[in-house]
Parts: sequence; C-alpha cells; structure tokens
Amino acid sequence: MTTQNDSLLSQAYSSTLFAEATTTWQSLLTAHMQRMANAESAVLNWTDPQEAIREAFDWMQNADTEQSSPVVDRISAILNKMLQSGQNLHHPHYIGHQVPASVPIAGLFDAVNSITNQPMAVYEMGPWATAVEHAIVKSLCLKVGWNENQGTGLLTHGGSLANLTALLTARNVALPDSWENGVPSNAVLISHTDAHYCVTRAAGILGLGARQVFKTPSDSKRHIDSVQLDHLIQKLLSEGRQIIAVSSCACATPTGAFDDLNSLADVCEKHGVWLHVDAAHGGGLLMSGQHRDKLAGIERADSIVWDAHKMMFVPALCAAVLYKNRSHRFETFQQNAPYLFDPSAPGMADVDMGMRTIECTKRAVGFGLWGLWCAFGEQIFAQLVDRTMSLTRAFVEMLDAADDFEKLHEPECNIVVFRYRPTFMQNASSEEMNRFQRDLRTNLIRSGSFYIVQTTLDGMAALRACLMNPMTTTDDLAELLTAIRQVAAPCEIV
Repeated sequence: MTTQNDSLLSQAYSSTLFAEATTTWQSLLTAHMQRMANAESAVLNWTDPQEAIREAFDWMQNADTEQSSPVVDRISAILNKMLQSGQNLHHPHYIGHQVPASVPIAGLFDAVNSITNQPMAVYEMGPWATAVEHAIVKSLCLKVGWNENQGTGLLTHGGSLANLTALLTARNVALPDSWENGVPSNAVLISHTDAHYCVTRAAGILGLGARQVFKTPSDSKRHIDSVQLDHLIQKLLSEGRQIIAVSSCACATPTGAFDDLNSLADVCEKHGVWLHVDAAHGGGLLMSGQHRDKLAGIERADSIVWDAHKMMFVPALCAAVLYKNRSHRFETFQQNAPYLFDPSAPGMADVDMGMRTIECTKRAVGFGLWGLWCAFGEQIFAQLVDRTMSLTRAFVEMLDAADDFEKLHEPECNIVVFRYRPTFMQNASSEEMNRFQRDLRTNLIRSGSFYIVQTTLDGMAALRACLMNPMTTTDDLAELLTAIRQVAAPCEIV
C-alpha cells in the first residue's frame, strides 16, 4: 500500500522528474541570463523587506494547497519567483559590492555538489572534492610564489571565516598553551586601520577582545606606514605584550589600497612577528601578469586569505587560507574526533580536511573554481582581472573629466570612492552633503537603473563603485554618471 508520504518521496527522488525539472531550470536560467546581457530588467528588484518576508512565508504556508497542480509547474513557478525577486549581479549596471557577476559555467560545476552532496571532513565522504581542494590549494600556493615543498592550506566559506581560521593558527603558534589554558591578558593583535570588520570580530572570538586590536597608523595613500608599524611593535613589546600577528591588506575594503608587503615583511621578520595578509579581494590579481606586482612580497607572509568568489569570479563562497610553513597546517586545532579519524590509517590525517577547518560537514566549495580552471585554463582569470581593472581606469578618467564629480582617492584596484557635487550643493554644510550622497544612492538603487553602494571615508559620506562585472562597458559607466545627475535633482536642498 502506497501512502501519500511515500508518493511524495517517490516524486522527490524520481530521476524522471529530475530530468523534467532540470530542463525547466535550464530554460529559465538561460532566458534570465539573456535578459541580463541585454539589460532588459531592473538591476535590483526592490521590495520592502517586510513585504518580501511575508510573501516568502506565504509561499511556504500555501505549499500544501497547491499540490493539485503538476509538480513541474510548481517548480517552474518557484524558480520564476526566485529569478524575478533577486539582485541581478549579471546586469551590466551592477557596479556595487565586492561580489562578482560570476562566470555562469562555474555555477554548473558548483551545482554538482549541491545535487550529489559531497561533505568534506574525511576523504572517504568526499574523495574527489578533497582531491580538488588539495589541487586548488597547491595551485594557489604556486601563484603566491611558494615552491611545491612550501605552502599548504584549505578552502572555506568566505573571507571572514578564512581570516578567523588564519588568525587562530597565528594565535596558537604565538601562544602554544592558549588552546588548553586560554589567552593571557597581554596578548594583542595589530591590524590595518581599514581592515575588514571580521578582523576585530575574530579578535573577540579568539579571546583577545576588540580592545586588544591596535590599529596601525596609515600613510597618505591609506597603506600601513611601515616606520610607524616598527615603532608600534617596539612599544608593545617593551610593555610586555605578546603580539599574535600583524594583519595587513591586499587590498583594503574601503578603497582598494594595497599595503607595501615587502616593507611590512621586513618589520615583522625583524621582530619575529607573524605577518598575515588579507588578500580576500586582491588575491586574484596574482593571476594577472599586468597587475600581480601590486602584491609584491606576498610570498613572505606567514598566512594569506584569498577569496576566489571575488576577483576569480566564481560563485560564493570559495575562500582559501594559505600557510607558508607546512607544519602550521595542524596548529589551528588540537583535539580528537575518533568517530571521524581512523587511527588505523594515520597517513590519511594529511589528506582529510576536517582537522584544519572549523567546519566538519563542509560543502565542497572548490568545484566551481576547479571546473572553471580546467575548462578555460588559468588565462580566464587573467582576462577577468585585466578587463575589470581596465574598466576601473576608464571610470576614473570619466570622473576626472567631470566638473561635478570628485574622487576621494587614487584607486589601486577596482574600487572607486567618489562624490557627486552639483552646483546647487556647493555651499552645503558637511551634514547636508553627507545626507545628499546617501539619499542620492538610495534613490538610484531603488529606481532599478543602477546598483552602487555607499561608504564613509574620513567622515565623508560617499558613493562607492566596485567594477565586478566584465559585462559592464564604458557606455554603461557614462550612463551611470548621467543617471546620478538625473536622480540627484529630487535631492536638491531648498
């Protein structure tokens, strides 16, 4: 006798239904990508958040009453709703956060894991996923400049978790007893003034506390001042502080500034301090012959974070934690899990990823990157970087040529912070100008014409564009300036 539940199970696991559903999926996604390429829709499908939550909730609550319709039709409706209600990163007018218009083909490889479900703590549960991760880590280490006998690491879910993992390793190396006995009160971390907030968050999680993060003085280009860093380290050491690491940026989130890594390495080596490089965003430039020199000296770092879901244009999330010293791969954690790790096969400890990462049941995050690399070769990454960097330079030239725009820094990567300063705002106060920039941006993105973000730089509210879409053209960038001018009119202060 077949029950209703059995009937649902047989449908859910039916290869015939899967074939029908994937045909529908392919058709809808292809049409969506074509619309994005032709800029035939809004960039951001803006809906009031509470209304969107209510609608998503209603879809779930009404699911049982919709069972009379064919399941393929329901799947089609669900997919349509998802595609019509999201942020369209592949639209050429998406020039917003540090999240790219990912290469669509990479999503196909990434989807294999979503369907086959290859968890990664031990090799036998995700054998090819584990092999792929080791291959990616080895390839990225070579790109850093380490030889085959140097370097190791892991992949994880995003730069925040990657920075936490790397700094946990640095803590355990600097304070060998901290895993068992806790962190002494004199332990400190030094970070870039513009470090991503996850670095301070990591300090809280690691038991240091946010107040024990000392921000380094910066130079006029918002780089760590190596002379001042040297003085800060000497001062902290003279006070009896134990320094976990110096966390530098390549590049920093606010403006895309790259630290002079060679000068920082000189200082850290002088004092025997761990040098960590947060290259979550800028690491991808190592793939480009034109731009890798911005990371000169990165091979001298003790640990590196490199997000492939930024400037390598693969689906989120796929972040690498890389260590120069292979012996550090087991310093992160100091505990046993006998139900996972087989004492009869001790050699597998160097293959299994579970002892290196916070996650146990970890998604196979490397499939998209590995598949894209294998399908197109590493030159695809160089072309993606070079294309977006070229677009950035073109945008900067447009801003320089426009009397009513001003850039607030000299861009070093594909991040540009700027302000719109029309004639009617020339005599505005600082507060009025800040409010004007924020209102302008809100009106722009809710119009659906473009998507950029906002930031605050040295107390000034500003507009921030990140060129993360290789489908964007210089014509689109010229249209952005025109759209800003048009949207700004209702923001005029009377």
